[in-house]
Amino acid sequence: QVQLVESGGGLVQAGDSLTLSCAASTRGFSGDNMGWFRQAPGKEREFVARIMWNGNNITYADSVKGRFTISRDNAKNTGYLQMNSLKPEDTAVYYCAARGWGTGRNDYHFWGRGTQVTVSS
Repeated sequence: QVQLVESGGGLVQAGDSLTLSCAASTRGFSGDNMGWFRQAPGKEREFVARIMWNGNNITYADSVKGRFTISRDNAKNTGYLQMNSLKPEDTAVYYCAARGWGTGRNDYHFWGRGTQVTVSS
């Protein structure tokens, strides 16, 4: 069992930056691929970014490409999502996920509870 806890969300203005963290409860996380998803009110949960366990393969959704950066520190059992040039349409609850490799919500075994990101215009 892997427990994931997201942090770093908040209320920011358009153009600002935020860095989300995803802390895993087990050192086994270092062998797990991980992803970030988000869900806006009234919308389906959507893929944001994913990173392979060794950091060698990274994929972004087109909507965040060039603005968001996913990374991880396996020594700290933590993943990150650096978000720059935030837009109001980035407003959502952001979730991290582990042990999988896809872009669908059914592609990962473990999920955190999410952290709210609100971007005002």
